Amino acid sequence: MANGNDNLLGAYLRGRRTKLDPAALGFPVARRRTPGLRREEVAQRANVSATWYTWLEQGRGGAPSAEVLDRISRALMLTDVEREHLFLIGLGRPPEVRYQAIGDVPPRLQRVLDSLTFSPAVVRTSTWDIVAWNRAVTAVLTDYGALPPERRNVLRLIFLDPLVRAAQPDWERVARFVVAAFRADAARAGAARNVQAFVEELSRLSPDFDRIWRDNDVRTHGEGTKEIRHPLVGPIELEYSAFAVDGRPDLCLVIYNPATEATRERIDFLIADKMNREAR
Repeated sequence: MANGNDNLLGAYLRGRRTKLDPAALGFPVARRRTPGLRREEVAQRANVSATWYTWLEQGRGGAPSAEVLDRISRALMLTDVEREHLFLIGLGRPPEVRYQAIGDVPPRLQRVLDSLTFSPAVVRTSTWDIVAWNRAVTAVLTDYGALPPERRNVLRLIFLDPLVRAAQPDWERVARFVVAAFRADAARAGAARNVQAFVEELSRLSPDFDRIWRDNDVRTHGEGTKEIRHPLVGPIELEYSAFAVDGRPDLCLVIYNPATEATRERIDFLIADKMNREAR
């Protein structure tokens, strides 16, 4: 039997089950010597042998399968980060990603966006829906607040909005990059099947999207440059960086900064003009 220092998996499982409330899960609470669930109760909830689960906690059960660990994680009601830790100590790798549709953007994250007065910033999902933005974005890039929620998708704008398309000095390069990064992000998030209907719809509406999608390219979207032709001030050159949102694998924060002094002056003008119009 592995000792406590060697059996990290067993120690973690014991620690998690002692934190569960038997009464809330429908188990009797009388005659319990220790808090939490008994081993056989965890095994029952996970649909595994009580003997095998006991061995697993004792370090005698051998390496569990990913399917069994997944069932145990649900039995112990683990959070996403706890489930990931269970897989890391049990199998030496993180679990496969489980895609989750976007919920509300945390107010604290929106306040971060709002604090970036002169840097356009957005929060997008793994399927490239824009779900939060700041004032600088509405002045410099796109006023997402003026669009219905179903149109706040970067691919829809690039392929279906003539004004957005006209603002791209090299539309073909931008379109190919967006499609390749979208494909990679959707697969990484476990959403490849979830976006199938969206891909089919966009393929029907845009022959260009259908043509580019069939190339099966993938790209990363960590950092880079972006150029647009703004209808009021002309060319704008931006640098961007994308950041993962801790605890929210479904979200990505993208911040744009001026790449040249001329762009900085143009952005300052656009934001000041927007603030003046809003104050009238």
